[in-house]
Amino acid sequence: MAKEKSIYVCAECGAEHSKWAGQCADCGAWNSLSEQRATSSVARGGRGGGFAGARSASVEDLSSVPADRAPRHSSGIKELDRVLGGGIVAGSVVLLGGDPGIGKSTLLLQVLAAQSQSAKVLYVSGEESLGQIAARAKRMDASVAGVRCLAETDVEVILASADAERPQLLVIDSIQTCFASELSSTPGSVSQVRETAARLVRFAKTQGISVFLIGHVTKEGGIAGPRVLEHMVDAVLYFEGDSGGRLRILRGIKNRFGAINEIGVFAMTDRGLREVPNPSAMFLSGAHSGQPGSAIVVTREGTRPLLVEVQALVDHSSLSNPRRVAVGVEQNRLALLLAVLHRHGGLSVYDQDVFVNVVGGIRISETAADLPTVLAVASSLRDRPLPERTISFGEIGLAGEIRPVANGEERLKEAAAHGFRTALVSRANAPRKAQVGEMQVVAVDRLVEALDWVAEQS
Repeated sequence: MAKEKSIYVCAECGAEHSKWAGQCADCGAWNSLSEQRATSSVARGGRGGGFAGARSASVEDLSSVPADRAPRHSSGIKELDRVLGGGIVAGSVVLLGGDPGIGKSTLLLQVLAAQSQSAKVLYVSGEESLGQIAARAKRMDASVAGVRCLAETDVEVILASADAERPQLLVIDSIQTCFASELSSTPGSVSQVRETAARLVRFAKTQGISVFLIGHVTKEGGIAGPRVLEHMVDAVLYFEGDSGGRLRILRGIKNRFGAINEIGVFAMTDRGLREVPNPSAMFLSGAHSGQPGSAIVVTREGTRPLLVEVQALVDHSSLSNPRRVAVGVEQNRLALLLAVLHRHGGLSVYDQDVFVNVVGGIRISETAADLPTVLAVASSLRDRPLPERTISFGEIGLAGEIRPVANGEERLKEAAAHGFRTALVSRANAPRKAQVGEMQVVAVDRLVEALDWVAEQS
C-alpha cells in the first residue's frame, strides 16, 4: 500500500522537512518552505529490511576497465567547442544559464542550424511560440530547413516526441517551464525542476542523445531551481556580460569532459552571435598607450591566455572615508594591494579615491593581476604613464615580494605575439634567456624594485 503525506521543500536548496518552519534548517533561507504532496511506500519484508531478495550487480576492478575516450562531434561553433572541451559528447546533458536577453536561445538556435545540415535536431520551446522562433531565425538569416520544433511544456509529451523523432541533439528552452503532470506543484518549483531534469538526463543517457537545457537565473545571479540540478548535468555553462553591451563571454563552470573556467568570446550582432577568435586584440583595441593609470596584464582563463587592460584612477577625496571601487577585480584584494603599496612601496592613498576597472567586462579572479593593478594605481597617482608596449603579471605578497604565477612561459609568448616589447614579471617566471622573441623580460623580486624600474623608464 502507499499513502500520501505532506512534506515541505526549500525553494533555495531543495531540502525536505516534515514540518513547516520559517527558516530552512539546511541553508538558512527564510520563508522558502512550500508544502508538497509526496508518496511514500510502506516498507515490506523483514524487520531489518534485509537484502536477501535484491539483485546483485557485477563489480569490476578499476584497473581492468578500458579508459575509452568519449566520442565528440563539433557543434559548428568553435568557441562553444572550446568551452565544452572539444565538442559535444554523445549522451551528455549541458545546462546553459545567463541573464535574460544575454543570447542563450540565440546561441543554441545557431548550433541547431549548424547541426541540422548533417544530423537530426529537435528544438523544444516552452516560452516562445514557433512563430517567434521562426522570426528570430529569419532575423539571423540562419538556415533552419532541417530544424524540427515543438512548443510543449509537459515532460512526458516531450520525451514521447523525442523518442519518435530520434534526434541526435535536443534543446529544451527552458527547464523551468517544463512540468511533470503527476506533481501538483507549479512549473519552476524545486520538485518540478528536479523531477523533469532527472527524466531528461535519464533519457539522454539511455538513448545516447545530447541534450542542452536552458536555465533561468535568480536575482543573485545563480541558476534558478535546486542546487542538485547542477550536480545532475554533465556540464554547466554560463553567459557573462551586459545584455545591453556587445561582448558576451561563455564560461564553463562545470565540465565532466573537459577543463573548467574555459571561456568562449562572442560579439552580439544583428545576425546573432559572432565568434571572436582573438579576444586579446578586441580587449586591447581601445587601449591608449601613454596615458597614466593604464596597465596590460596577461591573465589566463581556462587554457587560454588573454591580454587585458587594467585601468586605475586615483583622485583626491573630500570624504572622511575615501572610496575604493573595483570592477573586474575583487574589492578586498584591492584594499590589500593598497596597504602593501603604502607599507612596502612608499606610496600612500589613504586620502585618495581609488577606482580600478578591467576593460571589456572581464572579471579576473587570479592573483596574476596584482602587479599590473598596483602599477596602474601608482601610475595614476604619480600622473606618469607606464613604459610603452609593456606587460606585467605577478602575485604580490604581504611582505612586498613578487611571487610567480602558473604558465608564465605561455603568457610571455602570447604577449610577444601581440608585439609587446617589455615584460615585467617575477624572477621565478623569467625564462633562462632575458628575451622572448623581440620582447625583453625584466625580472624583479620585490614591489619596490618594480616601482623603481618604472620610475626610471618614465
